[in-house]
Amino acid sequence: MLAVLAVLAAGLMAFHRAVPNSVGRLGSLLEAFLAWLGLVVVVLFVLALLRRSATALVALLLPVAAWTHLFGGLLLPGTEPGPHDLVVVQHNVSDENTDPAGTARALADAEPDLIALEELVPPALAVYERILAPIYPYHAVRGTVGLWSRHPLTGARLVDIRPQRISGPWSRGLRAVVHTPHGDVAAYVAHLPSVRIRASGLASSWRDESAGLLGRAIASEKLETVLLLGDLNGTVEDRGLVPLTSRLSTAERGFAFSFPTAFPIARIDQVMARSATVREIRTLSPTGSDHLPVTARITLG
Repeated sequence: MLAVLAVLAAGLMAFHRAVPNSVGRLGSLLEAFLAWLGLVVVVLFVLALLRRSATALVALLLPVAAWTHLFGGLLLPGTEPGPHDLVVVQHNVSDENTDPAGTARALADAEPDLIALEELVPPALAVYERILAPIYPYHAVRGTVGLWSRHPLTGARLVDIRPQRISGPWSRGLRAVVHTPHGDVAAYVAHLPSVRIRASGLASSWRDESAGLLGRAIASEKLETVLLLGDLNGTVEDRGLVPLTSRLSTAERGFAFSFPTAFPIARIDQVMARSATVREIRTLSPTGSDHLPVTARITLG
């Protein structure tokens, strides 16, 4: 039985795309927590030792190999900073954050070049603008998302990623050009709709539709170098984000589980790039939000 469970765990990891999404989006639900199948392997390993089952121990080599192939690279040490690097911070600050001033200072203390924020609402927005202005003189806000930069910004505009069935004001996408010393970068900030786990499965249709709209916007972007920073409400393994992950590279190093703050189980706050490399990503200390901020190092060119 242990050997069978080991083979099943390996199959789920190696062929997770084969799990259908037609019923309850089970495929996306599995992919949201795919990395945690490593814990299943650990439990099976302990049981195999207790049972002194050589067959089970040999079978466990399969899920170990599958997990290492998928996630082993994220555990490797980070590379040294290069000469053309940008440091970025991505954070859903929460519209219920009771300490926006402290949150702004904590993010600035990481000394990034760019800060992307979601769930910006008055009067907290004015606090973020005031606290960040001395260090980040350039910023743009559209709806509830914003971008602060050490470098000049131009061409800031709304990106429409609203699903059809959402009515009323709903502005969660922003695009601006960052004029860095190493060339112009099209920076996108986005907050995709939330997903919910229900008895019927994963409710992610709005998130998936929004990801498709954002993917098409990025595909039509004329600037070669693109950065996407946002709360995408999905892991990079989740097939619902394929319109984005098929066009953009993700972090080479780091898990950076960012949600929820009390016990982070998944990284749904993402930094992705085109014609640039996301070298590593990590979390920062908790703020007044239910998300942890993440910071990433980007190598341009």
